Amino acid sequence: MASVKQIQVTFDCADPERVARFWCEVLGYVVPPPPEGFASWGDFNRTLPPERQGSAFACSDPSGVGPRLYFQRVPEGKVVKNRVHLDVRVGTGLVGEERLAALEAECARLVALGAVRGRLLRADGDNESCLGMQDIEGNEFCLA
Repeated sequence: MASVKQIQVTFDCADPERVARFWCEVLGYVVPPPPEGFASWGDFNRTLPPERQGSAFACSDPSGVGPRLYFQRVPEGKVVKNRVHLDVRVGTGLVGEERLAALEAECARLVALGAVRGRLLRADGDNESCLGMQDIEGNEFCLA
């Protein structure tokens, strides 16, 4: 049985480039260079049929460790809770008030980028504190 070498996380969204650039800021990811022969993604995009222009965008971890993120345009808007979400781990190794301070600081940074703050779940003996949030198109994620 072959082992999985890499994964890609795919987001359905209305504006792939906008959402991809948001997640670049959240995670420190980068937009890969455009295909050979094109000075920019915009130049490449203009070569596509009109219905495919702006239909997809991607970003990746510059260190090559994290998964590639792919964003694809879909016609329908988000209407229900995600079945899968990302945990952005900003409080790893921290506990108590120190962890809460790290979550709140990152939350403030992301709200300035257009994210929406959700509910703070305080440590309960089994789990450490985490903070629910939504990205610029309403996709849920957690600061953990």
